[in-house]
This record gives sequence, structure tokens and C-alpha cells, in this order.
Amino acid sequence: MSGAILNNINTRLDATTVSVLLRHCESKLLFVDVFCSDLAVEAIKKLDKPPILVLIEDGEEDSADVADRSKFCYSYSVLVERGDPDFNWIRPESEWDPIVVNYTSGTTSSPKGVVHCHRGIFVMSLDSLIDWTVPKNPVYLWTLPIFHANGWCYPWAIAAVGGTNVCLRKFQAPLIHRLIRDHGVTHMCGAPVVLNMLTASQEETLKSPVHFLTAGSSPPVTVLLRAESLGFIISHGYGLTETAGVVVSCAWKPQWNRLPASNQARLKGRQGVGTVGFTKIDVVDPGSGRSVERDGATMGEIVMRGSSVMLGYLKDPLGTRKTLKNGWFFTGDVGVLHGDGYLEIKDRSKDVIITGGENVSSVEVEAVLYTHPAVNEAAVVARPDEHWGETPCAFVSLKPGLTRKPTEKEMIEYCREKMPHYMVPKTVAFLEELPKTSTGKIPKFVLKEMANKMGSTRLSRL
Repeated sequence: MSGAILNNINTRLDATTVSVLLRHCESKLLFVDVFCSDLAVEAIKKLDKPPILVLIEDGEEDSADVADRSKFCYSYSVLVERGDPDFNWIRPESEWDPIVVNYTSGTTSSPKGVVHCHRGIFVMSLDSLIDWTVPKNPVYLWTLPIFHANGWCYPWAIAAVGGTNVCLRKFQAPLIHRLIRDHGVTHMCGAPVVLNMLTASQEETLKSPVHFLTAGSSPPVTVLLRAESLGFIISHGYGLTETAGVVVSCAWKPQWNRLPASNQARLKGRQGVGTVGFTKIDVVDPGSGRSVERDGATMGEIVMRGSSVMLGYLKDPLGTRKTLKNGWFFTGDVGVLHGDGYLEIKDRSKDVIITGGENVSSVEVEAVLYTHPAVNEAAVVARPDEHWGETPCAFVSLKPGLTRKPTEKEMIEYCREKMPHYMVPKTVAFLEELPKTSTGKIPKFVLKEMANKMGSTRLSRL
């Protein structure tokens, strides 16, 4: 309405990282939920030109949770009361004007701010309704964080069809099941870890079906079967922050209904085909740039083009040129195409770990490990986890001549003090020396194989 550009901040980040993002995108106004007030106050202390803070409170009971109220210039409720109902909305001069900036994984060294335009968000919002066949007046439960790629554009989409939003601050499976019953929830989105938690809660079968859209790493077949037995109708897709939402979905074919349940679950584990609002999805050979064979085995890089692809990375023309080439968005993800044209992801290049639906940069975790005085080498890869999908797994070699070697628990606690908890390695494996290629590089695919052989972490769910 005012011509401002939106930037949703991940509330799980630490104050230093939040300050880096605020500085990078030159934030002028920051709306803060009362439960994030301490984080916001700590973050702006690190800024030369801090943004104006506006406090959002649900009621009088929230007042005691604000330690330093003097840092907030306004409360949201007061702003609304003082608002001008005759305010003349400022519309964008062009549909290509920016509407939002999203940061991909909260990096502190070189933040990647993904810029989307009005046209892209509009198309993505409509596309999400069409592809998921969302009817009028749905009841949508927010288990997907809105800071995660704008909640896949469902804040706009649900409003467009007159839907009801059911919100919560903390994810707890019993609470989710109660909200589904009490509010008659019809739709919800979330990472595979959300499905896993819901199916493990020993709740009764749902009284009415709930459509559940998940994306990212494929949910285990056992989880899919259990979820559907409870009454969830599972849809699986694929998208990135750079595409503003899910642009590949596992469109269900009627003839698949005749297959055994286990076969159906495996088919649902594939990412699928391009949505109606997207132009083209392909898998290309990194060397030749040609499309790979549609045999379900030949791997290549996933590329795509469409209206909801980002304009580029904020203040990063080089990164933009590397990612956007001749109208194509090069995802950096590795996948295969099956004979029926369905896409299946085989690996995530760039070594990003997806844990509980959130992106973790292995480079950032490694940088912290390297600050430990006993660490000689460090490399971080994804380890399978039944709960989170993946968790960071660190392989470390220690400096020679140590009088006392740190334990795995001590290394984990060291990291916990220096980064958001979801980024902390759940496993630290000590090796005499990390494997090397002939050029001296650490081959992470070797470490990933070692992590896979360890099996699921099955550790704390903090």
C-alpha cells in the first residue's frame, strides 16, 4: 500500500545474523512480534542506522515479555487506530517492480537476498491455488513459517479465496491435531519433518480429510503411508526461494490408484512436473548443457524458467549472472527425469543441508568448527534423520600433539554457543585425516556416504 518492499526475517536466527540482513537490505521499518522483542533489540544495537521498531502485541498479557520497551517507537495497535481510512494506496509503476526480498539461508559473510517482483508473486499466488485445487473459503493452518519463501505465497493466495488463517507460534503435534479438529482445518503445508511429527503422535484418525502439501526432500514411504491412514491427503512438490514457491508438483494420475499402497507412496515421493503457471522444467548435463535422457537414472542439473523466477540477488550482480543464464534459472540441484516427464531430486549441490525445512549452509558450520583451537580440518554434510529429514554431520580431524582431545559432546556444545541451534551438528565424527582428492580438495560425496552408513541420528528434537 505504501510502496515499501517486504522482507521476512527468520526468527530462529541469532542477533548478529539478523543485524547483517537488516544492514544488507537497508531496512527502514521493523515490525516485531512480542516474543522476538529481545532478539530485535539486540540486533539493532549492532547497526549504525537502526530501523524504526514497531511492537506487535496480542494483548495485555504480552506486556511483561518486553524487556526494553523504550526501543520501540510505536505499537502496531496504536498505528492501526491512528491510521487514515482515506489513505491513497500507492500502486507499483510496473509489475516488474520489487515487492519482496527473501534471504536464502541467513548467511553472514555474503547474504543472498532474493528479489521478487509484483508479477512473479501474483502469478505464484494464483498458481498455488490452481495446482492444489484450493476451493473458496478454505481453513488454512500455518505450520509452514511465513519467513520461509513468504510461506510459498499462501498469505496472498488464501486471502484471494476468502480463506481463514489459523496461526500458531510453536509446533506441537497434539496442539496441531486439536486445532485441526476445533477449526475444521482443510489445508496445511510443511516440511516432511512436520508430517513425521504428526504421524508419530498416536492421534486418532481425522474426522475429515486434510490436504497437506510438502516439499523438499522426499518423505519416507512409511511416513506417507501412516499420514494417509490418518486422513491426510498428501501432495508433494519442489520449489526454491528463487522461485517464490512450489513450481513442480507430483500431479496424480488416476491409473495410479490401482497400484499397491507402497507403490503409490514411492510415486508420491517424486517431485513431479511443472505447475500450470510455470513455463519449463528440465535437467541438463553440466558439461554440454543438453537435456539428459529421460530414463530415471541419468543425472544432471535442474534448470527452469517461468514468471515467478526471481529478478536476481540483491547487490550481487555476479551471483545473479551465474544463476540466471539466457532466461533459465540454474538451481544447482541434481536430479533425474523419468520417462513420463516426472522430476526426481537426487542430490542438493552447493552442499546445503535441509533440516526441518530450513536451509543450513555447511560452509557456515565449518567456519565455526575451524575456530575451535583443537580442530585441524572440518567438513559438514547431511546425515539422514527420521525426524528432521537431514541433520548436519561434522567430520573433524584434530591438531597433532594435543594433551587432551575434545569429545563429541564438547564440540556440539561449542557450536551451540556460536550459532542458531538448528544449524548445530547433531553428530561429530573424528577422523585421523579427512579424505582428499588429487588436488587437495575434500570430496564431500565420500563423507556423505559415510554419514548415510551411520543411519538416522535419532537424537534430540531441540
